Order: sequence, then structure tokens, then C-alpha cells
Amino acid sequence: MNDFQKHLSLFNEFLSKNVTNNQPIELYEPVSYTMNQKGKRLRPILVLIGCELFGADPASALPTALSIELMHNSTLVHDDIMDEAAIRRGQATVHKKYGLNSAVLSGDLMIFKSYNELTNQEPRHQPALFSLLSDSIIEVCIGQQLDMNFEDKAKITIAEYLDMIEKKTAALLGCSLQLGAIIGDADANDAALMNRFGRNIGKAFQIQDDLLDTYGEEAVFGKKIGGDIVQNKKTFLLVKALEKANATQTKEINKWLKSKDETAKINGIKTIFDDLKVREEAEKLMEVYQDKSLINLNLIDVERDQKAPLKELAYSLLVRQT
Repeated sequence: MNDFQKHLSLFNEFLSKNVTNNQPIELYEPVSYTMNQKGKRLRPILVLIGCELFGADPASALPTALSIELMHNSTLVHDDIMDEAAIRRGQATVHKKYGLNSAVLSGDLMIFKSYNELTNQEPRHQPALFSLLSDSIIEVCIGQQLDMNFEDKAKITIAEYLDMIEKKTAALLGCSLQLGAIIGDADANDAALMNRFGRNIGKAFQIQDDLLDTYGEEAVFGKKIGGDIVQNKKTFLLVKALEKANATQTKEINKWLKSKDETAKINGIKTIFDDLKVREEAEKLMEVYQDKSLINLNLIDVERDQKAPLKELAYSLLVRQT
């Protein structure tokens, strides 16, 4: 069993004991449904790895690992409502299965249960844990608003896109690692480097997500392929295409962005992506952020062999399919 699987098993056992259907069932069942869906559990595992890296028992960070997974899933429930998404991880989204009101309320419940979990950590760690999680979730909210704002803008820059994904996606990955480092009693510099490492792999992770939304397989990816194109989301692929396109291609892109024919729209824009080779540009940028993350990792003051699980994780982002 590798380190990732070891931590996944530890977390899943803790999760099964601490997420149950309470009363009223209409409130708690959507929470249980969300938390028990097949997911990568990336963020809680980062908490556990971050804790263990500095010599502490990863089991001591399990409440925080559950906290970050509850918080992350609350954002997904609300995000799916805003995106009007029907499928998440290959299953019906919460608002489709239980209704809009139940989805909003259960998402809210997960937020407060997330904070409640942090009270199970040592009191000396709690102020830093609460502060870091709150600051990171504020960033996530800002990133989500920017993402929505960009849908109505004709053009944004790559810098604006990268700022948005750092807030919306990367901030919570960096937060997860730093939370674990805090519980492991890392010094302030090493804890900050953990956050930076997480943010850089988070950017690579989101760019890969953009790629999978267009070029992945629906049965493997767990979401409808082309959903970002249908919603005019300013993914890296679209932003880079608009940057590289000539006048004719720009006109063609703008025509498809206004189209109501979803299948034709996806195929039309994907053809332009292929012509402009933006997929290859995305893959190159992923490697840039992977390299930056490894520089952060090398600066952390622990033995090299102890960093192996995080290095393995950074490499795995370039080959994932889900």
C-alpha cells in the first residue's frame, strides 16, 4: 500500500464513523450522499501528509482532514447550483436529486460542521486553523465570483485567468497542506512553503481539469464533457485560443459562444482549439507549475525521502484522467 492509499484508507474509516444520517433526514441525507460519493479525497489526504511530513501522527489531523473535505464539498454543492450542473462524479448533483432548497441548506450545514470539526484539534492549534481556513474560503468565494464574471466578458488575460484559478482551486489545496503542517508543529517558513507548494500543484490541477472537461472521457471524468464550453467558461483553453486567434478565428469563436446548439458548439470550439494547438500550450503550463511546486518542496527543511509522497503527487497530476 503506497502512502496515498494508506492515508485514504485512514481518512475513509474516520469519515464513515463521523458522517451519518441524523434528523431531520431531509437535511442530513444530502450531506451523507455528497460525502459518500466517489471522490479523490485529495484535500484531506494533503492534510494528513502535511502533518506526517513534520513527524506527527497523521491520525492526529483527522478532524481537520474531515473539516476540509466538508468545506470543499459544500462549495461543490453550491457551485453545481450556480452552474446548473446535472452530474457530479458520475451521479446526480444534490440539487437535481433532492431539490434546490435542500441543496442550499445542506451545503450551508457542511460549512458549519466543517468549523465544528476544528474544535476537536488541540486548543493551541485552533486559532491558526480557524484563521487559515476562513481566509482560504474567502479566496475561494472571490475566485468563484471572478469565474462567473468572466463568463460575461468578451476577453480576459492569462494573468486574470491564473489569478482566478489560484483563488478558486489552488488556495484550498495550499490551505490543506498548511493546516496539516500547523498540526505537525512546522515552523512558519516551512508551513508557508507547504501552502505555496499546494497552490502551484493546484494551478496545474485546474489546468488539467480544463483539459479533461474538453478532452476527457465522460464515463471516466464523471461529468459531462464540454460543459465548460457550453457555459462559456473562461478556461485556459478558451483564453489562450482568444489570445492566439486571428480575426477569422475570433469571429468563429464568438459565433459559437452565442450558439444554443450544444453539440455543434462543443465540436466547433474544440476544432478551433485543435487548430490553435492550445491543448499543447496547456500541457506546457502544467509542467511549469509542477516544476515550481517541486522548487517549493525542495526548500522545506525535512529529509528528502520524507518528501516522496508529495513529489509523487505532483507528478501524478500530469497523468490523471478524473
